[in-house]
Amino acid sequence: MIVAFLGTAGSGKTTITGAFGRYLEEQGHSVAYVNLDTGVKRLPYTPDIDVREIVTVEELMAEGYGPNGAIVESYDRLLPEVEKIAEKILKLEEKKECTLIDTPGQMESFLFHEFGIMLMDRLGEPLMVYLFDPEILKRPHDYCFVRFFALMIDLRLGTTTVPVLNKIDLLENEELERHRKYLEDIEYLKARLKLDPTMQGLLAYKLCSFLPEVSPPVRVVYASARNRTGFEDLETLSYEHYCTCGDLT
Repeated sequence: MIVAFLGTAGSGKTTITGAFGRYLEEQGHSVAYVNLDTGVKRLPYTPDIDVREIVTVEELMAEGYGPNGAIVESYDRLLPEVEKIAEKILKLEEKKECTLIDTPGQMESFLFHEFGIMLMDRLGEPLMVYLFDPEILKRPHDYCFVRFFALMIDLRLGTTTVPVLNKIDLLENEELERHRKYLEDIEYLKARLKLDPTMQGLLAYKLCSFLPEVSPPVRVVYASARNRTGFEDLETLSYEHYCTCGDLT
């Protein structure tokens, strides 16, 4: 099975890729690692496939590109190699029980670049793990945003996407329970949004009103790379995804 980690810079993709991989290995599973980040300096795992062998942001900056331009250019240069990279990943999947893909630190360079779309399209039915940080969950409409953003990833990449609230070791129990209530109880979220007089609140209320109609059957995972909370749930979801063709209720 193939599991890819996607999220904004600082959401913990690389850390959780390494930690979840070690967890699986300790459970007796064989694991392969794929690094798709052209700008990363150090990794907490040894990649079986590493796009830095083809191009790095550092090399491009030495050519005169700025940091952002170098990131975009690196994926432009990887695009002709996408078929070969996909073939290598599929070969790893044949040999290993689980292949973990660590996507770029700057999420937009994968999600909004043709390289990411073409690669995911060639990997069959990979499970996408969308990591989001508790820091962005301040107001009721923020919860609506993360639920719909997971759907937008589905739409953009054609993958089954599992929303994962990461870094929950930083939360008090009361905070975590509040997040659970907003993320899992759509009727509670709608009731809170109905009290919000802002345009954001109105938009979020209308969106959440038809969320059950458009949302695939997935559940939110609460995780921490530090103490491995949620890793068992994530492992279970990964196997369910490959056994039930995406029904992750």
